[in-house]
Amino acid sequence: MTTKPKVSKFRIRRSPIPASTAPQADAAQAVAAREDRVEAGNAGAANPDIDQIRREGLTGRELRMARRVAHKHGLEPASDLDAVRLLRARGIDPFQRSGVLALVAAGESGAKAREELRIQLPQTVPAPGHTPPARDTGPAARRASEIVAIQRDIARRRRRKLLLLLSRLMAFVFLPTFLAGYYFSTLATPMYASNSAFLILSADGGGSGGRGGLGSLLPSQFATGQDAIATQEYLESKDAMLRLDEEQGFRAHFSAPDIDPIQQLDPDASNEAVYKLYRRHVKIGYDPTEGVMRMEVIAADPETSLRFNEQLIAYAEERVDELSRDKRNDAVKIAAESLEQAKAERRAAQERLVALQEGTILDPEGEIAGIRNLINSVEMQLQEKELALSIQLNNARPNAARVTALQSEITILRAELDRQKRRLTEATEGEGSLASKTAAIQMAQADLATADMVLQSALESMRMSETEANKQVRYLTVSARPVLPQEASYPRVFENTVLAFLIFSGIYLMVSLTASILREQVTS
Repeated sequence: MTTKPKVSKFRIRRSPIPASTAPQADAAQAVAAREDRVEAGNAGAANPDIDQIRREGLTGRELRMARRVAHKHGLEPASDLDAVRLLRARGIDPFQRSGVLALVAAGESGAKAREELRIQLPQTVPAPGHTPPARDTGPAARRASEIVAIQRDIARRRRRKLLLLLSRLMAFVFLPTFLAGYYFSTLATPMYASNSAFLILSADGGGSGGRGGLGSLLPSQFATGQDAIATQEYLESKDAMLRLDEEQGFRAHFSAPDIDPIQQLDPDASNEAVYKLYRRHVKIGYDPTEGVMRMEVIAADPETSLRFNEQLIAYAEERVDELSRDKRNDAVKIAAESLEQAKAERRAAQERLVALQEGTILDPEGEIAGIRNLINSVEMQLQEKELALSIQLNNARPNAARVTALQSEITILRAELDRQKRRLTEATEGEGSLASKTAAIQMAQADLATADMVLQSALESMRMSETEANKQVRYLTVSARPVLPQEASYPRVFENTVLAFLIFSGIYLMVSLTASILREQVTS
């Protein structure tokens, strides 16, 4: 009686392996298949069919396929080797792909499909380049050989990836850097630079003379800072570029045929293109702490660089003179207008006073005072005569002739007093009176005095404006004049090559990171 071998029900459960570790996954699956075969061998050591199948050296993929086919046919194998044994016992080839696909597509009509399958027992055929393990090789040796094969595959993949990385770096970083360095060292036209430094000073030294206060503490660079900034803006403007092109041929110089094509300017280029080239070859910097402006002019030959630099300094001097002249003219112009207006007002006041004095008495107040003095004198005489008449009339026997004479004198004095009073009244009342004329003359005299004060103030303001205008004068002092260069300053081969390498490396790194992120987002 044959005893059925006891099959272990313990199975190894495998976890899914990521696609990124495909070599390791294949190796692990191969090792697991070997362990399954070992387990099946231990479970069914008494079964000669399983021993025969184990000696065939089937791969883990074939064993898994056999297990799936066995499950499709409703079998319950104890192991992968047992699945192969059960399928062969039923006359089914577990390794035929067409049969497996037919079973999957047939679904419920699997029985009919199994009858149509062609029965073909597997044959052990060595794959090209693959030597099957020896029959007497143990599990440990096979596992070690498989681990070595996995390590070799990993090393081969790493070498391939490293070669691909080096090729990409060579194509996108090293080769462009080499071309840039070759251009800077061999093909680029040498450029010569001339340097100069100048500053703007004021006539009063930027302070307030000998007086104390904040103005005397401010240095000259802070007082002329706005003028320096305005001069820098002018030298960097398109107006200065057009003037330099018109007078010194800036466009023609950089359009010469001996300049390399990259730096050469098109003779028919627009003003914007010429201005862009001008900004690259004329560099101006202003230091507000020292008040110094530094200028560097780059050209294809030393003489042209020196000529351009000196011409730009001349433009700066003219600009500074124009700025200070405008300030002086504005300050003096207002003071001169005020002075002319004050002169005209005084002249009008003087003419009005003379006209009033010509139409009346020169001194109306003196005339009125004389009339009042005359009235007082007549009143005193009248009082004396009336007193004498009263004395005569108080006598018991007055002298008639004396009384008549006194009465006649009193009558004359009263008449004179009335006449003088009328003169005084006519002189102090009405539009043509002496009082109104006196008031008009006094107002004219007051206007004349005011006009004199305004004129004096305008004269003083004019003198102060002239003094301040003289203080507003600006001078451009060249502290370092340009010198004819003897060696080319540009291009700087090493610095430019390193900069090109950094730029290409940064672009490659950014593109690589972006591609990796996008690939990860797409595959996730």
